[in-house]
Amino acid sequence: MRQDPHARWRDGAVMRTTLNGRKAFGAGARSAARGSHRAAVAAVVVGAVVLTGCGGDSEDKSDGGSESKKPASTVELPKLDGEKIQVAAVWTGPEQANFTKVLDEFEKRTGATVTFVPAQDPIVNFLGTKIAGGSPPDVAMLPQVGAITQAVEKKWAKPVGPEAKAQLAKNYGKGWQDLGAVDGEQYGVYYKAANKSLVWYNNTAFENAGAAEPKTWKELLTTADTISASGVTPVSVGGADGWTLTDWFENVYLSQAGPEKYDQLAKHEIKWTDPSVATALTTLAELWGKPALIAGGADGALQTEFPASVTQTFTGGDVPKASMVFAADFAGVNVTEAGAKVGTDAKVFPFPAVGADSPVVTGGDAAVALTDSKGAQALLTFLASTDAAQIQAELGGFISPNKALDGKAYPSDVQRDIAKALIDAGDDFRFDMSDQMPQSFGGTPGKGEWKALQDFLKNPKDVKGAQQQLESDAAKAYKS
Repeated sequence: MRQDPHARWRDGAVMRTTLNGRKAFGAGARSAARGSHRAAVAAVVVGAVVLTGCGGDSEDKSDGGSESKKPASTVELPKLDGEKIQVAAVWTGPEQANFTKVLDEFEKRTGATVTFVPAQDPIVNFLGTKIAGGSPPDVAMLPQVGAITQAVEKKWAKPVGPEAKAQLAKNYGKGWQDLGAVDGEQYGVYYKAANKSLVWYNNTAFENAGAAEPKTWKELLTTADTISASGVTPVSVGGADGWTLTDWFENVYLSQAGPEKYDQLAKHEIKWTDPSVATALTTLAELWGKPALIAGGADGALQTEFPASVTQTFTGGDVPKASMVFAADFAGVNVTEAGAKVGTDAKVFPFPAVGADSPVVTGGDAAVALTDSKGAQALLTFLASTDAAQIQAELGGFISPNKALDGKAYPSDVQRDIAKALIDAGDDFRFDMSDQMPQSFGGTPGKGEWKALQDFLKNPKDVKGAQQQLESDAAKAYKS
């Protein structure tokens, strides 16, 4: 996964589960949106729970954690001696390095040579250039449901072969299979997933301010004021990456408007001028409209990219640039890179409940074949297997939607809990809203929802203007 573009892990689910008595809603899958609206989600990390195991050396391998033992093979792969395979993804840093180890194992088992091709966002545009030039990668990791649909509509994507389908049937719930299907045909193998409803905080800053973890939006605003009074800016926002702002909106909207409205807005069955959108934007403005509560104010936030929004929360000693940052579980890698220890210096709490329930928004990355090569299908088969999932799970910073993966593969109790909540959701889950939309609206830097919410961060008083801009852009994208 990308550093959400998407590191992204837009990636859990909607089920009637509670932890410590707290309900939560999850983000919408295209398949679930077509039918049942039964949804509410598992809040994966609750109260003072700390997220220990999102990457780096902070991973705790005790209590059943894996010791990186090579798994027994659960999948048969063809011999591909001499075949060259290219895999394109927007992943960088540790995320790319860990995925490369999965590709290394595939090479050992098949004899193929696999090359990782760094892609740029939006990946559909990147792939379009490659395909137009006659050099498409064999496999692309697509971070958006809408991108899979586009790849199929453009006749780039190749259907998943029988071997990979067999692995999907064995290892994946129907909901995750349906996410990778278009008009009933399987095209994608969802390899990676993420919880995007967590707030990471600087424990020292909270303790110095006498602040407690908020459970509701109202409490979050009170906590922000308390921390501000202590001399530390409360909230870091990576507004230079528009996807972070869509995540803010989606969490507020899902908790406040509920899953049925969420599904309708995701499919543009209701307009962005709907009163429910106005309510969510007005709620966001309660925080975004107070420059003193945002690191650097709106202008500073709009110049801060996602990685920096995390690291500036955990550097600076007793006076960091911010005390908390809303970010997915994959932010643990950035926390570690900042020199903070996950579980002591850095802790997390669930995104506060805006309505009756706390939200959990998730997403994922799907492998899609773009060539008819034997190697492309073999790699999809491997990525759908438990073997591939186990390799990357043991490295940390990764959660698999593969229900057959033994939870002991994860290097910490909390990461195991996150993965278990995802699997326990079964087929009642929803996917990140912007990732369900046409990429031109929900996934393109400087355009559509990303740009409209950046403009709204700059001027949060103009709720009506933001709604009109969002609806105008959405109408064009859904018609194209």
